Amino acid sequence: MRFKKLLAVSCIAAALQLTTTANAQELGLDVNYDPAVPTLDELLGYPAGSRISSPDAIQSYFEQIAEKYPSQVKLINYGKTWEGRDLFFVVLSSAKNMQGFEQYQQGIQKLSNANKTSASEAQQLIKSLPASVWLSYGVHGNEISSPEAAMLTAYHLLAATDTKTKSYLDNTLVFIDPMQNPDGRARFVARYYMTTGIQHSADRNSAEHNEPWPSGRSNHYLFDLNRDWLALTQPEIAGQVDALLENMPLVFVDLHEMGGDTSYYFTPEADPYNPLITPKQRETLWAIGENNGRWFDERGYDYFTREIFDAFYPGYGASWPLYHGSISMTYEMASARGHVFRTKDGEILTYGDGVQRHFVASMSTIESVSQQREKLLANFWNYRKQGIEIGKDSKQRTYLFSGKDDAAAAQKLAGLLTRHGVEVQQAQESFSVCGVNYPAGSFWVDSAQPAHYMVRTMLDKSIAMDDDFLEEQERRRANNLPDEIYDVTAWSLPLMFNVDYQTCNRVPNADSQVASRDLIKPGKVVNKDAKVAFIVPWGDMNAGRFLTTAVQAGYTVKRADMAFKHKNGTTYPAGSLILTTAENPDIHAAVEHLAEATGATVYGVDSSWVTEGPSFGSNNTKRIHAPNVLMLWDEPVSSLNAGHTRFVLEQQFGYPVTAMRAENMARADLSHYQVLIIPAVYGNLANSLGDAGKANLTNWVERGGVLITLGNSTQWAVDSELLSSALERVITDDPKGHGKEKRVDGMVLESKAQLMHYITPDSADPYWTSGVLTNLDVDQEHWLSAGVKPNLVSITVGNQIYRPLSIENGRNIVSYSEDVLASGYLWAENQKQLQYKPYLMWQPRQKGMVISFTQEPTYRAYLDGLNVLLLNAIFGGAAHATPLR
Repeated sequence: MRFKKLLAVSCIAAALQLTTTANAQELGLDVNYDPAVPTLDELLGYPAGSRISSPDAIQSYFEQIAEKYPSQVKLINYGKTWEGRDLFFVVLSSAKNMQGFEQYQQGIQKLSNANKTSASEAQQLIKSLPASVWLSYGVHGNEISSPEAAMLTAYHLLAATDTKTKSYLDNTLVFIDPMQNPDGRARFVARYYMTTGIQHSADRNSAEHNEPWPSGRSNHYLFDLNRDWLALTQPEIAGQVDALLENMPLVFVDLHEMGGDTSYYFTPEADPYNPLITPKQRETLWAIGENNGRWFDERGYDYFTREIFDAFYPGYGASWPLYHGSISMTYEMASARGHVFRTKDGEILTYGDGVQRHFVASMSTIESVSQQREKLLANFWNYRKQGIEIGKDSKQRTYLFSGKDDAAAAQKLAGLLTRHGVEVQQAQESFSVCGVNYPAGSFWVDSAQPAHYMVRTMLDKSIAMDDDFLEEQERRRANNLPDEIYDVTAWSLPLMFNVDYQTCNRVPNADSQVASRDLIKPGKVVNKDAKVAFIVPWGDMNAGRFLTTAVQAGYTVKRADMAFKHKNGTTYPAGSLILTTAENPDIHAAVEHLAEATGATVYGVDSSWVTEGPSFGSNNTKRIHAPNVLMLWDEPVSSLNAGHTRFVLEQQFGYPVTAMRAENMARADLSHYQVLIIPAVYGNLANSLGDAGKANLTNWVERGGVLITLGNSTQWAVDSELLSSALERVITDDPKGHGKEKRVDGMVLESKAQLMHYITPDSADPYWTSGVLTNLDVDQEHWLSAGVKPNLVSITVGNQIYRPLSIENGRNIVSYSEDVLASGYLWAENQKQLQYKPYLMWQPRQKGMVISFTQEPTYRAYLDGLNVLLLNAIFGGAAHATPLR
């Protein structure tokens, strides 16, 4: 059987005389296949590349080959999606290698643990272990061709009878994750075939090529899964990370699609490279790219390298494995986004073309890994060993954090680092190191460990981009060319969690144990038999979970707007929760369960006497109801921000959200809801709401509703005169008047610098920021900032800068600091203009209010340090609005 049998022409394409694949000779895979191995056509009922396979079909294929060839194929589940679909990968190799698969896992773990394995043991492992390559397909559900190529790759490896293919399997384990995002793919496939008729359209403007909101790119909670490799919030990525850490593949490839007018991209990456990627790793990336190029040249396939897709941000699938010593990279194929697509050059790109090229790239990579088996194993060992030695000599050898101010954040940071394969120690006693005293329960990370580079990229305050690269970006901006920064330039987990940490050149001498993977530690109740009340200090996610759980369970919860001091001598922060026994009969058993489940520490008191601050019965102590929360959904809302926000509320705090489309806002009865969240938008919200929608929403606010805007939806609140701020243009004190008159006076330009200054526009928006961490100052004399530290850190993306509210209109609760930049690269003029500008504004509107975040506090769901602000806005806002109840 020849390869051309694999990729037959679909019946629709045949009618159009469009070929979806090349023949065997063109592919250069002129090999024979064992007729006993069933083809995709035989197992699925249609030829490969002729139909966009559903997740069920793909899973069925791999289950069938695993059942039919148990000596060569092992299928392993690593979780389930939010919608209940299986997440799995297969391992495929020779029968001999698969028989010794558990020995491989044990051996690669020994090689990985370079602090416990001797050099002689390592050399024996390097000589004996097979190589390994992990091929991950379809992380974006609407990037459709790679999962089909995953099936072809598996078929080829099982069925090809040539010596070369068999040699790959003799010394290499091939891991195939065929669908990283089955929920998104299911969404795409169902919608795509709903739009098709008797003939597939190649018109880019057709319904086939324009997905409705949200696209199939994201998962159930609308996350871009390729941005979740830092926070590990989604099961699709968290489960894959567990599998990678167990199997430690030497090479990892993430196969994607890009715009249909391009060709094919593979390694080496564009500048800038993360400086924690070693020269040896870059050499190997180059070598793999060169081999890919050879395969593509032989088949006449266009490709490119180095021009886009940099290797700086570590939060991609194609980056994360690098920091454990693997080689990882992205492959991108021009996408047909359906069966056929007409490019700008008039050529017809087919689904089969994408399947074909991803298959070829997969095979060329497998060949590279097989040919470099011993070198890859040796480099992996040396990387892990080198990390230990570098850590020992570092002036910042140890990272320490106590969680004194935020136990929930410290516990989550320690648990998350552990899930990333970093060893974290937790002290069992108090200790002192480098002049700082730490209580028992504090955490430390010794960077002299095999995961040294992962430690650095997760915990360092800043990772610097190359000076030459930054100089080039400034030159491009000055010449009105776009910069080449691809994603955020800062991502330090302690900063994003607002966890204070210190570094030290020594390791603590204290009794400790390895920290657990737990993100939430069970809480406790102090004085379980309290006679009068239970108090939950406010200010962390544990207290937030306690609140959301308690109000949904129907308990009466009060919230102090200001800090207060109890007669027992304890001072409780603003926002602290109070549950009295008089208002909550039989609360004692329930509060223990709530504390254990949410992580909160609860203090029982036998008196309500308060010596400072508001008493339990004060007007400054508000009853917290369980507000009904509505979120604007669908066009023109940003699906990502909507998904991130809903995930934070529903999955991190267990609180339900109702979604409503903008087009329904005009006629909807909003009286059922106390809080409405408008996520960031990518389109004209005013047009989507219309005058009737705006009027309905405005009336609802004035009757007692709490409107919360996130990111650039704040502009709509300003334009609708619900918020008395204004969006700023770029600062200029030198208007140049670019000659609106037909004739102007002559001028002399005496230098290139003077020319560059003159050609900048008189009035423009501030320059776009890809993403940096910024410092924020908090006004702590307002209920909206209750329990919040005086200083915070947030991601700032984009170019929207707002004027502060004047005092008669409202309050600027959180503002940018004078020292704006916390981490990353921010243009100098943006730093200056952002100083003291608002991040969070509050404006009362009759019985209701508007609360506006000028950025997205739920960005990628990894800004845990801002979650208390969001809860204050929702629950504190609902408590302070004055509708008729």
